[in-house]
Amino acid sequence: MTTHSLDEIQSFLTCETPDAWVQWALEHPDIMLIDHAHCEKKAAASALGLIYRYVDRDELLQKMSRLAREELRHFERVLSILKKRKIPYQHLTPGRYADALRQPVRTHEPVKLVDTLIVGAIIEARSCERFAKLLPHLDSELRDFYEDLLISESRHYRDYLVLANQYAPEPIEERVQFFLELERDLIVSTDTLFRFHSGVPEPC
Repeated sequence: MTTHSLDEIQSFLTCETPDAWVQWALEHPDIMLIDHAHCEKKAAASALGLIYRYVDRDELLQKMSRLAREELRHFERVLSILKKRKIPYQHLTPGRYADALRQPVRTHEPVKLVDTLIVGAIIEARSCERFAKLLPHLDSELRDFYEDLLISESRHYRDYLVLANQYAPEPIEERVQFFLELERDLIVSTDTLFRFHSGVPEPC
């Protein structure tokens, strides 16, 4: 991933990941990796859901099919890392992040699709930003893996945003800003759980 691409993502988001979240991630690597696996699986499922729902959108079908395959490969790679580190993959209570972002998605078309794509772009952008934040602190195996992920996740962010613009009946800037401000609140506010996309958890 180029520095320019990362700069673009960082300027797109309205806040940085707090250092306190990075510290939590480094102190709880098991939870970080398990939740990361769940995130990859959910990302693939979301892309497949769009494929099933919007069968007449040719470009969406192509981009989401590729995205789903990549996310499942990432899921497999996280599972491999978990197995190698003897960390059992298990269910985790979901964090608030994705559901809170999707709550204001409008229910009528075509703006339901547009909002859904904007949310997808923001989630992918935050994933990239967090990978970059973690990189300097990781062991070589995880660092190499997350560097690889930065490339594909940054493309996913752009794909979602391009599709949102393409299918929108009007300019999307105001709607993007609405969701970005909501996302900022979720990232900087105190959270009850530590997850890959959580805010900073409350001390126990």
